[in-house]
Amino acid sequence: MIHPVILAGGSGTRLWPLSRELYPKQLLKLVTENTMLQDTLLRLTGIAELGAPIVVCNENHRFMVAEQIRALGLNHADIILEPVGRNTAPAAAVAALRALSSGNDPLLLILPADHFIRDTAVFHRALQTGVRFAEQDRLVTFGIVPETPETGYGYIKKGRALDEPGPDKNSIAVAIDRFAEKPDLDTAVAYIDSGDYCWNSGMFLFRAKTLVQEMENWVPEIVAACKHALAKGKKDLDFFRLDCGAFEACPSDSIDYAVMEKTARGVMIPLQAGWSDLGSWEALWQAGTKDAHDNVVQGDVLLHDVGNSYLRADSRLVAAVGLKDHIVVETADAVLISPRSEVQDVRSLVDKLKKARRIESVTHKTVYKPWGTTENLVKSERFQVNRLTVKPGAVLSLQKHFNRAEHWIVVRGTALVIRGEEEMILKEDSSTYIPHGMAHRLSNPGKIPLEIIEVQSGDYLGENDIIRLEDPYGETPGPL
Repeated sequence: MIHPVILAGGSGTRLWPLSRELYPKQLLKLVTENTMLQDTLLRLTGIAELGAPIVVCNENHRFMVAEQIRALGLNHADIILEPVGRNTAPAAAVAALRALSSGNDPLLLILPADHFIRDTAVFHRALQTGVRFAEQDRLVTFGIVPETPETGYGYIKKGRALDEPGPDKNSIAVAIDRFAEKPDLDTAVAYIDSGDYCWNSGMFLFRAKTLVQEMENWVPEIVAACKHALAKGKKDLDFFRLDCGAFEACPSDSIDYAVMEKTARGVMIPLQAGWSDLGSWEALWQAGTKDAHDNVVQGDVLLHDVGNSYLRADSRLVAAVGLKDHIVVETADAVLISPRSEVQDVRSLVDKLKKARRIESVTHKTVYKPWGTTENLVKSERFQVNRLTVKPGAVLSLQKHFNRAEHWIVVRGTALVIRGEEEMILKEDSSTYIPHGMAHRLSNPGKIPLEIIEVQSGDYLGENDIIRLEDPYGETPGPL
């Protein structure tokens, strides 16, 4: 049995303004009609003896992750919540210990949730090769046959062949000679010219018990901390929440440093399947479908004399004239313009936004919640206007505010409103007023999404002016 372990805890800052702290790239639709997380799971369709996925994610993203998994019809995923990020080794250890707690010793396929693989059939053949070695208690990694001298990836040098050549390069398992850090350009060129190196993909396959044994040998402190975090963890709705204090005490390390660079059990399967980690806008241009002028275009975009560029419009018309080799990305509250050659510096912009405490580094105008979405339409010093979309059957928390009043107007669907001691049904074009300090709750008893225009007014409109009296989602103060 193979259990996919999906690592979905990254932030993807180099894809700002689309990817943000509370809505990272693995939850976005970047190349296909599915999100990166969904494509990672769909890529496994057709693999024999595939068990329920284990998904490790940031607790801030839990409801979006659960919703995207449910949309695929996968109702038995084990979603583990990390209170803090501790890199890939603790995440893999937690997944392995969790899998072993069932009394079985399955194979674990470790997959980052933000990878793109064009040729799924080739990936499946490489996986079949990997299974043969993982069943022999080897630790398998998948190295990407490089196409260009990339300086943003680590490299793995091939050792001796461990397998007979098959119909393609993905059938040849090799020993691992050594891991190499991200090189400078001259070193990367030398690696490519030698033909002896693969990119380090961060994808792995091994038995759960084999990984734990190797980690107990090389990084026992990580295993001990993860066991403690699991033992003190608890079930929370559809999730398993790791104990915060125990997991915070866990050292941060990658699988590569913690185990793969030290173990004598390592095996690499070279993979040539159109792989990309989509870590930058340049990578998205490389992976995208191009027009006659080598432009990748998404959304409402009008072009004249534009070539070799990536242009994306999410909320309005973007018009461009005379651009060459550029990235233009528009969202409702931010626009990025950069030469393709300089998009690696987007992370520096995000750092500046964070230092300035700009909300644009954290979230979009549309915020995804367990009950639906909230979209900020107008924001001023003493009032703001939001559009709330509530899923059928969903219920918000019972709450009150001391510094603001709210006016709700139903524009679509039916609302059930609790207002103090009063309970009322609101239809389209009807409204209600919630004064300061009054307990209130909104829910959707209907069969279609409920849309509300919410006008907030008062001396203070911050989200920490929320007192939750009853909350079905276990949230801290925030826009529920």
